[in-house]
Amino acid sequence: MISVYEENKSEYNRFPFIEVKEIGFDIQNGWEKICLRLNKEIASISGSGKVIVIETYHGALHDELIASLKKYMLYSIFYNSSDFMLPADSISAMVFPDVTDDRVFGRMTRLSIEDFFDEDKLSVCKSEINKCNEGTIIIYGTGASLFCPRPDILVYADMARREIQLRMRKHLVDSLGMKNRNTEDWMLLYKQAYFVDWRVCDKLKKMVFPKLDFLLDMNSAGNPKLIDGKSLLNALESAIRRPFSVVPFFDPGPWGGQWMKEVCNLDKSTPNFAWCFNCVPEENSLLLKFGNDLIEIPSIELVFLHPEKLLGESVFSRFGAEFPIRFDFLDTMGGGNLSLQVHPTVDYMRENFGIQYTQDESYYILDCKENSKVFLGLKEGIKSDEMIARLESANRGKSGFDTEKYVQTWPAKKHDHFLIPAGTVHCSAKDSLVLEISATPYLFTFKLWDWGRMGMDGKPRPVNILRGKENIQWNRTTEWTKKNLISRIKIIAEGDGWREERTGLHELEFIETRRHLFTEQTDHNTNGTLNVLCLVEGEKILVESPENKFDPFIVHYAEVFIVPAIVGEYSIKPAGRSDINYVTIKAFVREN
Repeated sequence: MISVYEENKSEYNRFPFIEVKEIGFDIQNGWEKICLRLNKEIASISGSGKVIVIETYHGALHDELIASLKKYMLYSIFYNSSDFMLPADSISAMVFPDVTDDRVFGRMTRLSIEDFFDEDKLSVCKSEINKCNEGTIIIYGTGASLFCPRPDILVYADMARREIQLRMRKHLVDSLGMKNRNTEDWMLLYKQAYFVDWRVCDKLKKMVFPKLDFLLDMNSAGNPKLIDGKSLLNALESAIRRPFSVVPFFDPGPWGGQWMKEVCNLDKSTPNFAWCFNCVPEENSLLLKFGNDLIEIPSIELVFLHPEKLLGESVFSRFGAEFPIRFDFLDTMGGGNLSLQVHPTVDYMRENFGIQYTQDESYYILDCKENSKVFLGLKEGIKSDEMIARLESANRGKSGFDTEKYVQTWPAKKHDHFLIPAGTVHCSAKDSLVLEISATPYLFTFKLWDWGRMGMDGKPRPVNILRGKENIQWNRTTEWTKKNLISRIKIIAEGDGWREERTGLHELEFIETRRHLFTEQTDHNTNGTLNVLCLVEGEKILVESPENKFDPFIVHYAEVFIVPAIVGEYSIKPAGRSDINYVTIKAFVREN
């Protein structure tokens, strides 16, 4: 099969959007127009002492928000929710059991936004607001909705996690209720957000979002957009009934390669790109196009609002309002080896991180050069104590680690599928483009050996041998790995111009994957459960509804797309050259 990296260019769409056909939507661009729209809405409400709540997600730039509101809003009294929070040192002590002193890992918090506020201060402020009978009161910030549960106008200022991370790197974002944006290691901000701030904000968002009057898109600093809540919620109701793609998020890394830069039309001046999160709804954005305007929201909001329609009843009953399947790219083409690593077992995840399932995964080789390989499983007869001692010595800088003495290597070629249930030692080597198909948790990698290199920040990357050795399944050696984890291909069905194959995952993992090879139309059915697919061979395909329930949807090579459970029947057929083969890989949650 042709290597696209070497011989073709992709029409990869970096900014996929869902076009909303609804008419009568109300969108304002820029602070002046936004405030004029809110002033108009206030004027239309009878009575005095009107209240606007602007609930903000973590990462919104409050300085920009309040400066603009004070400039353009009429006769307003302002309350900043953060002024009524607990002192920063009290918040720091409160979140410490979840944040811990580990640089990478914490525990999923059970805190709620109410826990961050001083009850006495909040009570006094509520009383002041209730007594006010003139002008307009504007309460803004994270937790603003606590001050007035039934405001005259509710605005939700939303943020995508992609943008929040970029702002963290620029030291523009504090942790919730704290003044710590200038911390030297921005990853500590990210860790606190992952385990605490985003969990708290998401819990509040689930309650507030369905009631919003307006959504304020604050992802582009200095260029906000306001849309009326009815139009937004209707658009999301429509979006859940069709295939769609989220906005991919690319990031460089110390082992990063050049494949995505070429195929996905990325910035050529960036030294490398290591990761592409192309179906991680917690991290990715969703673009909704209203006329000529694009509104960006976190794609996780579809999960929060319509979990059963998106996931299906059985997946929702098993995982709750979480998106359990993750697709991402790992690019080592012209780069280096990934770190040698292992993922935690389910019990370890529950006990240590408060998460009910673990980071089971697989490597689907989307492209590679000759002589590429994957490290997977242990060699026969190795001694665990000896291997751990060698790893500890290597990470102290006393020696290198002879990886191939302890870890089995396997030749890798295009379209191989390597299965990696939690507890299996593994690592993708250089000169490959891996489509990683896995369970959603994505932070829980215990690095055992990182080839003695530094991270992008010039600091040693965190290695977790102590955690790693508690999770390594030492019986997963060469013969077991060969029998259970290496390209376990089974033909399910075939016909004229098509074939369906099962490629995994392992029985210990909850994800099922099916590969379709075709030159003609193939028919699919979600069977009431979420489907996630990637076009892994061919130029482009057309996804259609046999009953015209959604508009035809174009997918280009290497693009990932989601088919909600509610869609039911859909078909896929070539939309590019007719003289080549087309291949998709599909993942869904296996029945218990």
